[in-house]
Amino acid sequence: MTDTPILAVIGGSGLYQMSSLRNVTSHDIETPFGKPSAPIITGELLGKKVAFLARHGIGHHISPSEVNYRANIFALKMLGVTRIVSISACGSLREDYAPGHIVIPNQLFDFTRGTRQRSFFGEGLVVHIGSADPFCASLSKLVFNAVKQAGATVHECGTFITIEGPRFSTKAESNLFRAWGMSIIGMTASPEAFLAREAEMCYATMAHVTDYDVWHVSEEPVSVEMVIQTLLKNTETAQKAIELLVSQLGEEHDCECGRALANAIITSREHINPQTREKLALLVNKYLNQ
Repeated sequence: MTDTPILAVIGGSGLYQMSSLRNVTSHDIETPFGKPSAPIITGELLGKKVAFLARHGIGHHISPSEVNYRANIFALKMLGVTRIVSISACGSLREDYAPGHIVIPNQLFDFTRGTRQRSFFGEGLVVHIGSADPFCASLSKLVFNAVKQAGATVHECGTFITIEGPRFSTKAESNLFRAWGMSIIGMTASPEAFLAREAEMCYATMAHVTDYDVWHVSEEPVSVEMVIQTLLKNTETAQKAIELLVSQLGEEHDCECGRALANAIITSREHINPQTREKLALLVNKYLNQ
């Protein structure tokens, strides 16, 4: 087993409570952007090292708008992670994406309100990252196949809209999102996916449908109880899918995610703020030192 995690999983703290996970270690990491939501847990799964991070902290005490997304992604980068699978709850905006199903989205719509820190860059270093396809297609395909092998009803593709939260949508908002062609709705995919791209990491989402949001006339509106019950039922499926995914992952992978910054840095080398360059050395030095 190499010392570098072959995969990181961001989700609930219960995900890493797997009987097959061996040699579990907790990592308390400090990043240039502060501390991540919780200590990162690493362990051996099928002979390969895997990392787990509780997005909302142990015991789920961090609101979606308060998550330190930059610290979370940067901490995983510091551990050498190159692939991330996000496990998240979502509401369905489509009749055919029913509660209990799992969706592997291929598109993302950021409808948060600008209060979240959504980029590593700025402060004298300007970077324009490409995000036309915000999820890694290669990793998403592997996740889809793993969830299917785990026996779940899974849908490939769909647009995931991120709202600010922490409240759920009004009926007017939910119906508007449906009219826009959105497929599922949640509160954490943005800016997490975009930060992963800035850090040149493959990122895919395993979205667990917990409800029909509030638009469905014959179903109860979404509630916390509804979300928790469905997530508890799906935890075993998610764990099984993670094991299947890890069994299929090799250390080498070839996609554009690992070269996302190659043509994205626009600031002239001589004008880059030295303090910013030092802070972001882990992300940019391989290009700036050329």
